[in-house]
Amino acid sequence: MSKVIVTNRKARFDYFIEDRLEAGLVLTGGEIKSIRAGEVALEQSYIRPKNGELFLIGAHIKPYKFTDDKDYDPVRPRKLLLNKQEIYKLSKKLEQQGMTIVPLSLYLKNGWVKLEIAVAKGKAAPDKRSSIKDRESKREIARAMRK
Repeated sequence: MSKVIVTNRKARFDYFIEDRLEAGLVLTGGEIKSIRAGEVALEQSYIRPKNGELFLIGAHIKPYKFTDDKDYDPVRPRKLLLNKQEIYKLSKKLEQQGMTIVPLSLYLKNGWVKLEIAVAKGKAAPDKRSSIKDRESKREIARAMRK
């Protein structure tokens, strides 16, 4: 059983998604409570390797309102929990031209916070325009079907 907290819709628009993976996150207690309340944003976030580990950079988790932690940084890098083979595989894919790792969604799975990440390749402006045209045509078809 899983409950989606937040999705990164912009990532699906800006990138071609190639490979998906589920990762855990190292979080504090206040961050967990804030995530459960839905006080998180993934729009400007990305994932980078550092010293053989992967980190979520730029995700904003709002400070929990009942915490007295004055030194809390809402956009601090957060370590992803993956095994060595997965980290190695993702690091090798990053070495290819134009590839990056982006977070797609943050959700609760059996009480644990999980992050769906994807290896992605950036879209050019013409590709984005074609995505918009496809979306608009699907909307028009759905409107016509309703009538």
